[in-house]
Amino acid sequence: MAEPGEPVLWSLYVYAPNKAAPLFFAIAYGLSAIFHIWQCYRYKAWHLIGLHPFCAVLFTAGYALRGYQAQDNYLFLLYTKEPLIIFILSQVFIYICPPLLELANYHILGRLFYYAPHCAPLPANRVLATFGGLMALVEALNAVGVALAANPSGQPVTQSLGKNLTIAAIAIQVIVIVIFVCLAGLFHARFKFKFFAGGSGDRSNANSKTSVVRTLLFALYASMALIFARCVFRLVEHTGHTKLDLNDLDVQRGLSPLLRYEAYFLVFESSLMLVNSWLWNVWHPGRFLPRDIHVFLGEDGVEVEGDRHEDSRPLLAKTAHVLTFGILFRDKSRGRAHQYRGMQHEMSDCAPATASGQSA
Repeated sequence: MAEPGEPVLWSLYVYAPNKAAPLFFAIAYGLSAIFHIWQCYRYKAWHLIGLHPFCAVLFTAGYALRGYQAQDNYLFLLYTKEPLIIFILSQVFIYICPPLLELANYHILGRLFYYAPHCAPLPANRVLATFGGLMALVEALNAVGVALAANPSGQPVTQSLGKNLTIAAIAIQVIVIVIFVCLAGLFHARFKFKFFAGGSGDRSNANSKTSVVRTLLFALYASMALIFARCVFRLVEHTGHTKLDLNDLDVQRGLSPLLRYEAYFLVFESSLMLVNSWLWNVWHPGRFLPRDIHVFLGEDGVEVEGDRHEDSRPLLAKTAHVLTFGILFRDKSRGRAHQYRGMQHEMSDCAPATASGQSA
């Protein structure tokens, strides 16, 4: 068996992959997937957090394929493309999920904006529409980049293109994470001032309901920190020497240590995303937030029910809305309802001042 960091001739992974690690992660992600599916069914939260069971299933498949290849099936063969195809599928399944999990966090943040609209820095319906478009771009760049860069039999120009696309996708991810933290932080500050720092909220009521928002915000911060750490690792990994030559050990030994040592991948890719998956199993938003999106937190800290509206979009439009990450075929009536709700809060804030002015 090769020493850690020592390249293996014709290995698709550069090294000889560990046999036990991918099986562990396949089982761990599989259990998380089962739990996510049950939770989404239990809390009727498919629309809110349905990306998590989807990604957990992809992770399970990716690590299962990696585990299969670790059983001495990881060498590139000239007479069959089976090992190469399995390798590329495994890489794609594993690497396309983090941008989707980042998008899932925007789903949750948008839902919090619906739940406390008077503290939201922008209308909740615009969150998914705006950042869903950015993450769709990231996902396209990431999927193509990984597929091209993961193919060691490709031309150097093709591998270089895949590397550059992957770097672009990760860079956009980092920018989106920074924007996310700014939005969540502004929302958090407004919320804290409203209910816990001398705002107009009733603290006795705030303690019972507003802890839900704080709990989910801290879970979002933790999740984004995990994804951010993973992005930094991937950026450093791809900015080093990454040119592959499977039949030249000297070239392989010159690769970045992040590519030659599997431990880096297992810690900063596999483990971080596994912790993120289980984090949302433990603090599943369906446990904390009302199932009905029309129920929101009033300014006194008590849940109230807003006006309802019917989603008149045809099934095809609803499906296209999901597949385009919320960019197209939006439910405009929900946006108008949210704006009306915000106007009601503004009018309620102005009412006491107006009344006092008239009495004077």
